[in-house]
Amino acid sequence: MTTFDTKAERARDLATSTEYAIVITTCADRDSAKIIARQLLEDKLTACVQLFPIESIYIWQDELCENGEVMLLIKTRTVLFQRVAGCIKRNHPYKVPEIVQVPLTSGLPEYLSWIDDNTQWDPARCSF
Repeated sequence: MTTFDTKAERARDLATSTEYAIVITTCADRDSAKIIARQLLEDKLTACVQLFPIESIYIWQDELCENGEVMLLIKTRTVLFQRVAGCIKRNHPYKVPEIVQVPLTSGLPEYLSWIDDNTQWDPARCSF
């Protein structure tokens, strides 16, 4: 991370950074989604996970499928993506779960600092 002379310089950098992202995944039910969300929070890989009921229409094994699912929006830092993805895969019931990262190009500096304060990057614990 860059060294800054003032909080204002750090705030400007945070507001236009790609250090942060939302990781998206879906689960078949709320219970599975909560298991993943809680594990990510306990492991300090996210500051917040939002759960939304959605309807998905997709192709799976050459068949058109329509199912209710729960979408998880996982607020994190880009450097944690591999660990987030690993946690999701270990706790996910799907054979091929959706795991995508959408970089945040800007955000309220105080919000991005909150993500920093509630996530932990520990290279010694990283196993990708």
